[in-house]
Amino acid sequence: MTYSGTVKVGGPADVHELTDLMISKVAVGPMNNNAYLLRCRATGEQLLIDAAAEAGTLLRLIGDDGIASVVTTHRHGDHWQALGEVVAATGARTYAGRYDAEGIPVPTDEPVEDGGTIRVGRVRLTARHLTGHTPGSVALVYDDPHGAPHVFTGDCLFPGGVGNTHEDPAAFASLIHDVETKLFDCLPDETWVYPGHGHDTTLGAERPHLPEWRERGW
Repeated sequence: MTYSGTVKVGGPADVHELTDLMISKVAVGPMNNNAYLLRCRATGEQLLIDAAAEAGTLLRLIGDDGIASVVTTHRHGDHWQALGEVVAATGARTYAGRYDAEGIPVPTDEPVEDGGTIRVGRVRLTARHLTGHTPGSVALVYDDPHGAPHVFTGDCLFPGGVGNTHEDPAAFASLIHDVETKLFDCLPDETWVYPGHGHDTTLGAERPHLPEWRERGW
């Protein structure tokens, strides 16, 4: 079946099947958070991005194979409500951006630097710090050797704009700068974007609107 990225709380996961990686997207919790389960097709190793809520839903998605690691994209509470329970059930190692780790109540085993590597089996993800929504938000870039890149942006990039910077001009300037220089300037239009809430998009769909976002300031 064709992947659409459209999911709803209480509904099934949508699965994006790539050559080396399977990406399962599910919506959980009262704030309609997205969680993403990544599975290396060569080794079967799994990684979860954002144990946001509904630990039971996430553990059923993970299944009997378990997970090696959980990455929390940023410190906001709606992205880690199920983290403690998922880690207790799976023994997974925890990753978060170095400057957000202190704001996450479950200890971070591996603070992630800008440009740092996180692996799931034979697949490599590159972390990019995007500062503004929080001090230490991270996006994860998978540069697929068989096709277009894929990027998991947390709450830093959505269809229609960057993440909420709470009307702080300095925070917005920082976030739009990081999103432009670390994502739009480095990755092609075909790059698939998986945000922390709602529908997916591509960099190509959003790129023409960057001047508009700068003009409006959010």
